[in-house]
Amino acid sequence: QVQLVESGGGLVQAGGSLRLSCAASQNIYTLNAMGWYRQAPGKQRELVASITRGGSTNFADSVKGRFSISRDNAKNMVYLQMNSLRPEDTAVYYCNAAEFVPWGTRNYWGQGTQVTVSS
Repeated sequence: QVQLVESGGGLVQAGGSLRLSCAASQNIYTLNAMGWYRQAPGKQRELVASITRGGSTNFADSVKGRFSISRDNAKNMVYLQMNSLRPEDTAVYYCNAAEFVPWGTRNYWGQGTQVTVSS
């Protein structure tokens, strides 16, 4: 069972920056992908950014050019650097780990960290 713990959320003004951190309970190299999702009230959870075991990244169109994702395998950490934040970025951000299993993909989730961007 993979445990994920997020940190770094908070309240920032539009145009500001935050860095979210995700600590995993095992070597993230053993996981197929790590990512960040977010969910705002009344909306479904959406993928923000992901990074595969091989290092390829993917971003939601709404955050391209503003957010970046990185990992530190030695520390079992994944980061989401968020720049030029907008009020519409306000959401609970969740760390995700994906593990391929014979029957599909198993997803693990952190407890979430609140990001609020004021105008």
